[in-house]
Amino acid sequence: MGDSGETPGVAEGRGRGLDGWNSLQKGSAKVRNLRFGARGRGAAAAMLLAGSLMLGGSPALAQDTDLGALTGSVTSDGSSTVGPLTQAGAEDFIGSAPNVQISVDISGTGGGFKRFCDGEIDVQNASRAIKDEEAAACAENGVDWYEFEVAYDGITIVTNKENTWATCLTVDQLKQLWQKESPATTWADLNPEWPADPVNLYGPGTDSGTFDFFVETILGEDDIREDFNPSEDDNVLVSGVAGDVNALGYFGLAYYEANQDSLNAVAVDNSTGECVTPSQDTVRDGSYAPLSRPLFVYVGATALERPEVQEFMRYYLENAAELAPEVGYVASPDEVYAEDMTAFEADVAGTGTPDSQQVMATPAS
Repeated sequence: MGDSGETPGVAEGRGRGLDGWNSLQKGSAKVRNLRFGARGRGAAAAMLLAGSLMLGGSPALAQDTDLGALTGSVTSDGSSTVGPLTQAGAEDFIGSAPNVQISVDISGTGGGFKRFCDGEIDVQNASRAIKDEEAAACAENGVDWYEFEVAYDGITIVTNKENTWATCLTVDQLKQLWQKESPATTWADLNPEWPADPVNLYGPGTDSGTFDFFVETILGEDDIREDFNPSEDDNVLVSGVAGDVNALGYFGLAYYEANQDSLNAVAVDNSTGECVTPSQDTVRDGSYAPLSRPLFVYVGATALERPEVQEFMRYYLENAAELAPEVGYVASPDEVYAEDMTAFEADVAGTGTPDSQQVMATPAS
């Protein structure tokens, strides 16, 4: 994800981590050490999963398709949160379909939707649902689409390891910190028993779906302050908080779990007076509120007519529940995946209706 050192992997046994893939040997094939490179707003750090990458032991797909003879390419972009999950699915899939190339670019959820609605990519990785204005842009360009939920994540509030005071925050205290009008600027502004030192804020940039979700959930209609340290690279945020005793930041749970030796996770008062720390269990059972969220992939209707996109998405959706915890996320409920697969097979068969048409009629319809 970033250029600032190595981040420990989240998934053991597969060499999967949020800083890319470790160099592994599977049989006689070497897995490339892929990293989400540093990227500016709107830029995509392409990671091409070459078709020559051979992995053994991939589960069989539902269709009686000769995957070894399957050719073509699948392009994706979007969320830095969902990207590792899509990349994990792509890595496994091309073990069975070595002549298919899959790219996973990272330009943030907003940046990915721009490309998706321009018809430039097949799959959009999103850490939030599509916005009305993005759906309108897709409609204007005649891009119909399908939406699938693939996992859950919990946005984690983090502080420096040396911070021993801010162990739990309320939603109101988070709002005081991040609001543009009359924000809290010191720890003592939040609690008079805490130090009077300034709080240095770190957070995702404005193209990030994590940014959008956090602002909507914590600030509502209020504007966010502009004097925080933004980055589209979550590892830059990790490094910033880890190196600043007065820092406070936020990003996906998986990034905290990969770096918990150098960060604290702050519990959040879930409005019942209970301070809940984010974890796989508290995200799954909904007690970590209100900062738990679903993660999505969007697939272009025209792209889904191509065999290589069909087979990749079939594999992805069939195995998302297994892949999600491998890269540090929480599997959605079984019934969600069952609904995904039922809708997907109908979409492939031509009997389904694009989700875009349930939002608004597009020129393509």
